[in-house]
Amino acid sequence: MQKRWRAILTLTLITFTLSVVLNLGSNSVLSVVPLTFSLVLLLFIILIGVLFDIVGVSATAGEEAPFHAMASNKVPGAKQAIWLVRNADQVSTFCNDVIGDVAGTLSGAVGVAIVFQLSAYSAGLGGTLANTLMVALIAALTVGGKAMGKNFAISNSTTILIVVGRLIYSVEQIGTQFRSIKAKNKKR
Repeated sequence: MQKRWRAILTLTLITFTLSVVLNLGSNSVLSVVPLTFSLVLLLFIILIGVLFDIVGVSATAGEEAPFHAMASNKVPGAKQAIWLVRNADQVSTFCNDVIGDVAGTLSGAVGVAIVFQLSAYSAGLGGTLANTLMVALIAALTVGGKAMGKNFAISNSTTILIVVGRLIYSVEQIGTQFRSIKAKNKKR
């Protein structure tokens, strides 16, 4: 039980640190860039949240069997894909909760910064309307993107996981270790 609490505390601290760093960075950038770049940054942050949600759902929906066949044929990324499926709970927590929630919070902060940029062009009730529309747009793009992504992730989990496995494999080739060497019980 103590190990679980330690993992929760670590995850909480990582999320807090990631949120602070990304929020400070985005606010610093947004204060000096034009409105069009701010909108592109907002869309990019929403896209990151949706993509990580797709990976988390794919890990949860994925099956090990196709990756064992690939691993026996020495397909790069197959062992990493097996690890993703075997650790679906941790992958889903990181992708859906940590990255997804940070992206959601950050997109809200960027949206507010965009509203402030827009308020330079308008005044009065227009600011309230702009704020309301910005929040609605962010929510619609995030929820709509994740809804489309979930169906795609469930239907194409093997393809998605081998692509992510290959990305992890490539990063591991330059010396960064993402996964534990210890084997975990097989997913049934």
